[in-house]
Amino acid sequence: MDYPERFSNLPEYAFPRLRTLLDSHAPGGEPIAMTIGEPRHPMPAFVGEVLADNLLGFAKYPTNEGSPELLGAISGWLGRRFSVDVSADRIMALNGTREGLFNAAIALCPETKNGKKPAILIPNPFYQVYAVAAVTIGAEPIFVPAGAETGFLPDYASLPAEVLDRVTIAYLCSPSNPQGAIASRAYLADLLALAEKHDFIVFADECYSEIWRSAPPPGAMQVSAEMGHDPERVAIFHSLSKRSNLPGLRSGFVASGPKNIQRIRQLRAYAGAPLPMPIQAVSARVWADETHVIENRALYAEKYDIAAAVFSGMQGFTLPEGGFFLWLPVDDGEAAALKLWQETGVRVLPGAYLARDVDGYNPGKNYIRVALVAPKEETQRGLETLRDCIYA
Repeated sequence: MDYPERFSNLPEYAFPRLRTLLDSHAPGGEPIAMTIGEPRHPMPAFVGEVLADNLLGFAKYPTNEGSPELLGAISGWLGRRFSVDVSADRIMALNGTREGLFNAAIALCPETKNGKKPAILIPNPFYQVYAVAAVTIGAEPIFVPAGAETGFLPDYASLPAEVLDRVTIAYLCSPSNPQGAIASRAYLADLLALAEKHDFIVFADECYSEIWRSAPPPGAMQVSAEMGHDPERVAIFHSLSKRSNLPGLRSGFVASGPKNIQRIRQLRAYAGAPLPMPIQAVSARVWADETHVIENRALYAEKYDIAAAVFSGMQGFTLPEGGFFLWLPVDDGEAAALKLWQETGVRVLPGAYLARDVDGYNPGKNYIRVALVAPKEETQRGLETLRDCIYA
């Protein structure tokens, strides 16, 4: 069977590429995995109890958009965290935010804009689902560098007006994956003003928003509300995977204006998989609790301190403002990852695997991504081994 030609240009996903690079070589020491952003801190202690109390919910078809209790808990959290008043008709529970980041593009991107092929803006490097969503709906993905020269955030305003006039959606991740950069209020205000001027929607992937070093990151919906914009102008995506160490729960949400959410809910009704009711019950309890989030952030703060000490004085090293990745400069990411694996057993991800070559330039080529998800003793051992191998 021949697949659609538009999928032929998609690069291989990062982790199969990594296995191809490394797995034919023996590790040079006891393996230490620092590749995948899978949280390994304890999940909230009450999760099992809430799940057990709601087991009979598996005998029922789940509510498509989310139970009133779950939507109420999410609305309450948005009010506490971002000082925004978001009613239940502006929220939909997600079976993992990857679902929302993909399906929202299908639901909200028109087939044409101004009589031309629509364009979707994507930071480069990027979370791979952004590009797959663009290709699926037949839009043109436009990869915009997010390197050191722009503070590791994309400068969408630098694009020509004729390009921006075709844009229907602009993805933004803050704190960014992989660089850990935080979009300031001023950055978000400028992006939202650009969206108003050229009539596109900002898709704000804020899944790392609760892991930060100095101050809580502002939210796109928060800034949009402060500016008095139409709530349809922005869609935000959040998850319990990183905030609450529950990646296997596959629970998140999208919030936007009521018209956008109605379209997203309609697509879900035909082609999606709603959260089972016991999972919705657990999620409602988790969104309502902040104690475990504070404890989780403190654990990452300890690992930020470890990284700062290990790489103290290293040229080009900067601590991320948020998230749990280090974005470390190297001469060549693939060569560094292979050397590190062969000589020490530490496993990291070449930055180029998270980015796309555009005009012969890949903004991730001279970096490796290192996940700080393991317990602090293992993290320190891995970082010290990496430093001694790559930077000695």
